[in-house]
Amino acid sequence: MRFLHSFKTAISGLRSHKSRSFLTILGIVIGITAIILVMSVGKGAENLILSQVQGLGTRTIAVVPGREPKGPSDFAQVFSDSLKEKELEALQRKDNVPTLEQIMPVVFGGENGSYGNETYRLTIFGGSEMITQIFDLKVSEGNFLTQSDVRGRADVVVLGAKVKEELFGSSDAIGEKIKIKGRNFRVIGVLPKKGQVSFFNFDEMAVVPYTTAQQFIFGIKHFHRFIILADSEEDIGRTVRDIELTLRGLHDIDSAKKDDFFVETQEDLASRLGTITQVLTLLLVSIAAISLVVGGVGIMNIMLVSVTERTREIGLRKAIGATEKDVLTQFLLEATILTSVGGVVGIALGALFSLLISFALSGILGLDWKFSFPMFAAFLGLAVSAIIGLVFGLYPAWQASKKSPIEALRYE
Repeated sequence: MRFLHSFKTAISGLRSHKSRSFLTILGIVIGITAIILVMSVGKGAENLILSQVQGLGTRTIAVVPGREPKGPSDFAQVFSDSLKEKELEALQRKDNVPTLEQIMPVVFGGENGSYGNETYRLTIFGGSEMITQIFDLKVSEGNFLTQSDVRGRADVVVLGAKVKEELFGSSDAIGEKIKIKGRNFRVIGVLPKKGQVSFFNFDEMAVVPYTTAQQFIFGIKHFHRFIILADSEEDIGRTVRDIELTLRGLHDIDSAKKDDFFVETQEDLASRLGTITQVLTLLLVSIAAISLVVGGVGIMNIMLVSVTERTREIGLRKAIGATEKDVLTQFLLEATILTSVGGVVGIALGALFSLLISFALSGILGLDWKFSFPMFAAFLGLAVSAIIGLVFGLYPAWQASKKSPIEALRYE
């Protein structure tokens, strides 16, 4: 009964100073809202990135030239020419990599494409007919690349949806020619809107045979990466080991530390990107959490002012039988109720803003962004709010409980 009475007294005290109570919890509301918002958006970003990476399929393996970057000094090594025709031929041999089902060399880069008076900065993707299987691509108009296009270094191109729209508008593009790097390319196909798949946005791409891109657009003899399909998910590990052994043998490398290439599976990439997004989210949450500390200090300050203003009330309560414990409990409850209410309001606002952001990103930017509400963060935010109320309300409550009833009643 004593606790229930203290609770009712605390509620009554807060109701009698509504404006002050609202301003007191504002810092907590802002802090919890920021944390929920950051964690929700961070989780949504993580899900979006992972879904794009996993869009390549679980059997996909990428071989990238250069040393795998583990620090700022290694990024220069990524731009290497260690993957050439001899590496492609070696990996295609079944006695070297028996579990390799298909391999596609890839080159890519930015160039201007023009048609008539229209010019658009597009991404050149040099690949082969395998691209339809690896990236699950289908043309909405025309046809795709063929093996003969690759072997013959044909001047043909398949346009992404946005490239077609920018250069041709509503006009038919099939059979027309666009100019890239001073060379005419005949449009043989147009892709439907596909968006981002892994690191490639196919809406802004022009897909050409990799042989054509190498010789006539980029003027190189190496590849920017190999994209490989293993024959089954169970053979991913074996395929990776065979690729590494084959390339090390070809490059006379006797230690993994000396590799001038690195191999990535979709699982590795998803794990790495997931870790990065989680670390960034935690960093932002830690910054947002500073406002909770500021809010806690504000609560302590307001509670101390409240104790001073209510000195006579405290004296009167003690005079009619309230103990130090009763007064301590009352003021602790006031602080805890304030912060808990702030936590609930913050969680609700954070969820609302996160939902609005997810709608905006999906509707305006066309991203496959899904709303994610972090239940763990909600429970944690509520618990942290209550703890802040206890911690920062303890000193003012202790000050109130120690007041002498005689001196308190004399207080003017």
